[in-house]
Amino acid sequence: MQLGIDFGTTRTVVAYADRGNYPVAHFVDRAGDACDHFPSVVAGRDGELRFGFDALEAAAAEPGWELVRSFKRLLADASASAPLGVAFGGGIYSAPELVARFLGALREAIFRRSNVPAALLAPGRASAVVASPANAHGTQRFVTLEAFRHAGFEVLAMLNEPSAAGFEYTHRHGATLTGRRDHVVVYDLGGGTFDASLVRVRGRHHEALTTAGLNRLGGDDFDDVLLDLVLERAGLRRSALAPAALRALTDQCRDVKERLHPNSRRLAVDLEAALGRGAPCPAVTLEAGAFYEASAFLVERTIEAMLPVVGRLDEESPREGAVGDDVAGIYVVGGGSCLPSVARALRQRFGRRVHRSPQPSAAIAIGLAIASDRGAGYTLSDRFSRTFGVFRDAEGGERAVFDPLFGRDLPLPRPGEAPVTLRRTYRALHNVGCYRFGECADVDAGGTPLGQLTPYEPFYVPFDPALRGRPSLAKVPVVRRAEGPLVEEAYAVDEHGVVSVRIADLDTGFALTRLFGAPLPKAG
Repeated sequence: MQLGIDFGTTRTVVAYADRGNYPVAHFVDRAGDACDHFPSVVAGRDGELRFGFDALEAAAAEPGWELVRSFKRLLADASASAPLGVAFGGGIYSAPELVARFLGALREAIFRRSNVPAALLAPGRASAVVASPANAHGTQRFVTLEAFRHAGFEVLAMLNEPSAAGFEYTHRHGATLTGRRDHVVVYDLGGGTFDASLVRVRGRHHEALTTAGLNRLGGDDFDDVLLDLVLERAGLRRSALAPAALRALTDQCRDVKERLHPNSRRLAVDLEAALGRGAPCPAVTLEAGAFYEASAFLVERTIEAMLPVVGRLDEESPREGAVGDDVAGIYVVGGGSCLPSVARALRQRFGRRVHRSPQPSAAIAIGLAIASDRGAGYTLSDRFSRTFGVFRDAEGGERAVFDPLFGRDLPLPRPGEAPVTLRRTYRALHNVGCYRFGECADVDAGGTPLGQLTPYEPFYVPFDPALRGRPSLAKVPVVRRAEGPLVEEAYAVDEHGVVSVRIADLDTGFALTRLFGAPLPKAG
């Protein structure tokens, strides 16, 4: 079975390859109804966890269950060295554990509660191409890969989400691509993140040229805007509501938002359904235009974030907000893009070449399923979408400077190819090396990190042989030495965009390695 799995912030969509077709899998909920996604939710009570439809049913029908939505955002919110956890339902759970157990429940649902044809379900085996947000840091990528593997999936590849949507565009709209118009700009607004990519298409080969995005902006943020409007209209404050009531009201706002269409003039949020007797009135009614106006700043932030991608088309004479003649279209995907004001704002800014996927919430999963189908002939050259580097001492230790090692838009190796490598060799001048690595969106002309800086925990390397074998070097005083061993830093970035380093004492052969995103380094 060849699957494409888009693990989303609010919903997870699965598509599969079936003789050149890529249908979306439907799951059967407890009521017997078919649904085109598996809800990305978890519920806990007394240390027991349930996921997906089972979580929604438990929270609605049984007392004491605590429902958590959008737990995928924990991966983006965490520092690169220590993914965050969450306490609920009588337990404390790390983000990697929640993701792995959720994906285990998803795998079981694919085999037992989906419409995937039995003929395609090899006993006990599920091969999948998966995705991560284009601007995800190394920990998010590594944890996602490991979670899929621990859940029993054979991961064939990990693509950046907008790169996968590029496959879906070519599959649906191949006729719009010509020798002259061979670029596609993907606008991907999901439940928790926004990404934009510029993809060049030559036949069935796709090359991601550049990416940009916001790691914490998506449909959830539009829900919050609507929630604030409803609370203001009802004369309520967030702090006055119990957590369960606030979650219920947020769910109501999300449902109302997702039912909006271009002809909607008003929207009504049922307060009594969410707050019960504590509701000050049965419902709050708002003009749709008021919601669009209040959330316009979010749409504008996505457009500002994608301008560098559009500008890449004509770097010598960029035209802000313009789309060149070599663009076949701006392709709008992601569940958050279903909001009518999104397409309207994009067309006002970029004109008629804005195309919205007919299945915006499923476009990435379909693209991933296409990538899983070796017979389809689609290939991709993807990019490293962030800048990875290390802080080094400068001016005799008076200040630290950021040394970029792998820059954004570095071409990633294709599946089966050797990693991209970089080596540095020098004489160590201290008894202990303390390496402070980090990732950022980009660097300026002087090498200063731009955008959110995601640091990793310090990586200590004992250059003094007498210190080797100690469980921790964090409190060992750093002492300058006249001349230490010859040291080699060897870096590699693999096809998934995950970085590793091996720091070796070439005089003795001692070395430490670290896979960024993994919790502990290895000695050897």
